[in-house]
Amino acid sequence: MASTDTERQEPRSGPGAPDATSDQLAGLEAGLDALDTRTSERTPFGRTLLAKAVPPVVAIAIVLAVWQLAYHFKVKEHYLLPSPVDVARVIQDKWLEGTLHEFVWTSLSRGALGFLVSVAVGTPLGLIIARVKVVRAAIGPIMSGLQSLPSVAWVPAAIIWFGLSDATIYAVVLLGAVPSIANGLVAGVDQIPPLYLRAGRVVGARGINAVRHILLPAALPGYIAGLKQGWAFSWRSLMAAELIVKSGDLGVGLGQLLEQGRELQDMAWVLAAILLILIVGIAVELLVFSPLERWVLRNRGLLVKN
Repeated sequence: MASTDTERQEPRSGPGAPDATSDQLAGLEAGLDALDTRTSERTPFGRTLLAKAVPPVVAIAIVLAVWQLAYHFKVKEHYLLPSPVDVARVIQDKWLEGTLHEFVWTSLSRGALGFLVSVAVGTPLGLIIARVKVVRAAIGPIMSGLQSLPSVAWVPAAIIWFGLSDATIYAVVLLGAVPSIANGLVAGVDQIPPLYLRAGRVVGARGINAVRHILLPAALPGYIAGLKQGWAFSWRSLMAAELIVKSGDLGVGLGQLLEQGRELQDMAWVLAAILLILIVGIAVELLVFSPLERWVLRNRGLLVKN
């Protein structure tokens, strides 16, 4: 009887006998195939567009409806709170005059140039702070403090240094954007697993090669976040500088347009300028930084296509 129980406990072999290991491997393979199939399935373009376009459109419609109701019930006098139609009419007039694109281009070109110079300065500065302990101890707290300092605080000093010139505007932009870019890169480098750096040294990646092939690629998510924040600070710094620095030789940007509306006490003009500043900022975010961030996350396997 004992021998019979022992025989029952022993695994059976032969062509018709079940193999537990094979069953487990088959189940695992089926699960992986299911995951691959689920990942490869894509949501129809119409549904994706609907999911992404409808929420902001609804939000904008609600804001406009509340704004129109506030105008209708005279929450503020009409000269203090114009209607959306009045603001749209100002934008239309500037467009028909042929000056609207000049205002937008002047500010956008300044912001882009200032941001690119900030990237050129902030990237090596961030790498030095992240990798050199003495520099980090000396400059790290200062960079964090500069990031929290309002950009408008630099405008009076920049005017004294450079006068009413483009140099003043770009100085304010640099002082506002460089700390954010450098701190973002430092945060990205701090999140790199030490194993990556040791593996790079083993294969001979040192100096510039280590920065190019290990540090920057591994720190890319944090670096992209720093670039986004750097652009936001750059754009805000530019508007602060344009509001104060006024000269006939500088041209008219969106900040100067906003200040002109204030001087004329034209609230529709002021709101139109604010709306244009907001639209340009959102457009740069959606057209430049959001696709770049999605590309980085997708390459890292952190963004699943639905």
